[in-house]
Amino acid sequence: MTEAPKRKRLWLSTVMVVMLLGAACGQEAGDTPGGGTTATDEGDTIKVGLLHSLSGTMAISEVTVRDAELLAIEQINAKGGVLGKQIEPIEEDGASDWPTFAEKAQKLISVDNVAAVFGGWTSASRKAMLPVFEKNKALLWYPVQYEGLEQSPYIFYTGATTNQQIVPGLDYLKSQGKKKIFLVGSDYVFPRTANKEIKAYAEANDMQIVGEEYIPLGNQEVATLVNKVVAAQPDAIFNTLNGDTNTAFFKEYKTKGIAPETVPIVSVSVAEEEVRAIGPEFLAGHLVAWNYYQTTDTPENTAFVAAFKDKYGDDKVTSDPMEAGYVAVNLWAAAVEKAGTTEVEAVKEAAAGIEFDAPEGKVTIDGPTQHIYKTARIGLIGADGLITQISGSEGPIAPDPYLKSYDWAEGLS
Repeated sequence: MTEAPKRKRLWLSTVMVVMLLGAACGQEAGDTPGGGTTATDEGDTIKVGLLHSLSGTMAISEVTVRDAELLAIEQINAKGGVLGKQIEPIEEDGASDWPTFAEKAQKLISVDNVAAVFGGWTSASRKAMLPVFEKNKALLWYPVQYEGLEQSPYIFYTGATTNQQIVPGLDYLKSQGKKKIFLVGSDYVFPRTANKEIKAYAEANDMQIVGEEYIPLGNQEVATLVNKVVAAQPDAIFNTLNGDTNTAFFKEYKTKGIAPETVPIVSVSVAEEEVRAIGPEFLAGHLVAWNYYQTTDTPENTAFVAAFKDKYGDDKVTSDPMEAGYVAVNLWAAAVEKAGTTEVEAVKEAAAGIEFDAPEGKVTIDGPTQHIYKTARIGLIGADGLITQISGSEGPIAPDPYLKSYDWAEGLS
């Protein structure tokens, strides 16, 4: 694997260049608006950054997250804004490229002077941005489920961590008697780390990993991969592919004629938006593990789905990551109101314990981890492209990003 080190050097170089540019403009890298009294407390508006892949392989997933964040901003502004001021979104395109996420994050902080940034999808993009936000003492609100084993004082995680998604997915497979599992994933940090956790779980729960294969993000050449899956004769497939590689994978798998009732694929990065893009005829009968579906039965979700469709069109669908983006904006706004300022340290302190009646149900910010309590839901993909919950937790699960409550996870971090 020579590509990963090259990419790491590239994004580190990019961050250094951007920080030097900031210093050349008369601003030290560590003295950005994020850490002290911010200009956002002085003007008529409060600027926030929206940083997602609006182009490239991840656009299939990230555009809708941006759309949900814009909806949240519009709704908050219609109610008077935050601290009596309107929220002004500044949009940037991460372009499905890790160094670009780091570069654009620095630009939003140093040049645009935003109060917070909402963005990212892949763990590679998040890890590229993490040192930028920590160096600048600025806030990132990250909306997508991830592999855990991370905690940053300058990131709030509103998607699921491992014990709120992957572990419930494995528990469901175990309850269904699925013991031979094949792991397929994109070749970057999230799938590889998640699969380490899955292998540890399997060893402790009398399950066998019969194969483990990775493919580069955006790669559409999946025939060999699918042939290996079929040859291994698993009871189930755990899928951590991201982006439009899923399109090729599910279409190729369909050609093999294996019924999902016999050998289901459990996905943790395929939601309603991806189902619609791939085609429900290729995914019907397969499973997903998330915390929210368009069909989730709460009064808040009924209003959310109606508002989203009213803004973007009746043909649009809602999904877990975009709901988590919507939740992130609302939680940040509540924390700013409670703090009485956009100053980062005050917002962080105020955020602990804040509750929000989200479309997925009540969520609460856990102060020590800056993750949120979330309800686990196992879903079945239908022929209509919607996902129906078939199993789930009794209520919100406390975040455990380092899996400290599981004996089998010792040594993973």
